Amino acid sequence: MTHYICEDERQYIGWGGQKWTTLDALRETHKNVFYAEEPGLLGIGTTPSFAIGQRSLLVQTPGGNILWDCITLLDEATVQIVRALGGIRAIGISHPHYYSSMVEWAHAFDAPIYLHEASRKWVMRPDDAVQYWAGDALDLGDGVTLVRLGGHFTGGTVLHWAGGADGRGAVLSGDILAVASDRRYMSFMYSFPNYIPLPASEVRRIREAIEPYAFDRIYGAWWGRVVRADAKEAVRRFADRYIKAIAG
Repeated sequence: MTHYICEDERQYIGWGGQKWTTLDALRETHKNVFYAEEPGLLGIGTTPSFAIGQRSLLVQTPGGNILWDCITLLDEATVQIVRALGGIRAIGISHPHYYSSMVEWAHAFDAPIYLHEASRKWVMRPDDAVQYWAGDALDLGDGVTLVRLGGHFTGGTVLHWAGGADGRGAVLSGDILAVASDRRYMSFMYSFPNYIPLPASEVRRIREAIEPYAFDRIYGAWWGRVVRADAKEAVRRFADRYIKAIAG
């Protein structure tokens, strides 16, 4: 059975209808920019902003670089810059909204894409580069672990980087743990654009799933959406606030 993301209740069709483009067309009008988020972590984003405007993160480890959450645009300049930084040894993606050009990225750097088994039905372009994993965590080495939290999607995943935040630990969360506008807090939603909340029981489960990991910082999906310090307590604090609001 085919599952189309645009038909899912979490998604919506733009007010002007669906619009289509190609990677070649995008290369004519857009480019990627690179910003250092902290030592060992590089942000890669597209300008002008495209689609929902998320950016990727490149985690640099002794055993090789790991790309977290894909962006659509991949051009020759980006390939050359990333190769000069050591290439990519693995790609991890939080959930289907960021699959975009993941196969092109994988082919360009001969890197496997690690997706949770629960997300298999959303992959519209099967490829040998896609590797499915099961369970609650996948160790990628060098202190990098993919952790399934679920929530927004059943296979929703975050990346725990033990070496981040000067060794205090960081979580790269996409919008599985979404950084709120008040960056002291997080948000958990089934659908963000359609305002469908998660049940309190699911938020409790998410909080318990991330609790064993040490981290002081969270990087969300967009530039500036970062909880710089005390991030683990921010998850606890917002989970408690969310559960109180949703449970009554």
